Amino acid sequence: MTATLESIHVYPVKSLDGIEPDQTTVREAGGLEFDREYAIRDGDGEYVNGKRERAVHRLASSFDPDTGAWTVGPREGEREAFQLPEERAAASNYLSDHFGYAVTIDRDPSGGFPDDTHAAGPTLISRGTLETVASWYDDIDATELRRRLRPNLIVGGVEPFWEDRLYADRESAVAFTIGGTSFEGRNPCQRCVVPTRDPDTGAETSGFRERFVSERKATLPEWANEDWYDHYFRLMVNTRVPRETVGATLSVGEKLEIGETVRADTGR
Repeated sequence: MTATLESIHVYPVKSLDGIEPDQTTVREAGGLEFDREYAIRDGDGEYVNGKRERAVHRLASSFDPDTGAWTVGPREGEREAFQLPEERAAASNYLSDHFGYAVTIDRDPSGGFPDDTHAAGPTLISRGTLETVASWYDDIDATELRRRLRPNLIVGGVEPFWEDRLYADRESAVAFTIGGTSFEGRNPCQRCVVPTRDPDTGAETSGFRERFVSERKATLPEWANEDWYDHYFRLMVNTRVPRETVGATLSVGEKLEIGETVRADTGR
């Protein structure tokens, strides 16, 4: 059983559709190149995301990392093209019309806008986990589940829930490498309301959370550290990036190796 980086997923505009490069670079703040580099905010500075705004789900987008061309619009309808970052103001006006209130698109090229600022490295899950969890539901396959969970890195060649080996207790982290590049696994990701919704419409999937919690508790592997499980709506691993990893390149096909459990360090 050899753990291999099967695919890379980054989401140039936070909460919108991702792209799948074969290679990526680790940025200054720990995130991957282009990942959540842009974020939509309302007039109060709050994120306009799937947690707070169902209309986010109904937007389709694509991004060309070579040119900065961003196309966005309704999943069923005409879309508009903008050049980022130069046309952020025009893109913000377009999105304001879509949402029905004023929004702006902010940018942070050094590290993006992660959900977990204490473990701002790439998130990770295995292919086996996606397939197994998808099987808990009648009408969700592994691809749709990936779109609901929005991981950065998918690992192939391992058993379901293999990634639960990449965290320890709340005072510790698990060192691991991808192609020789160092990372630290910190915690199992606490899920929000977004995975419970259809990624294209925002419609709630009836009983999603309840089924998930029941199955996750029943199938939690013996190697998962239960120190984190005050509840079982957790899946995927949040990571931290050591200083020496900044600027490193990750490529599809590289092998993962688990190292030692170390004391957690939230500093950089």
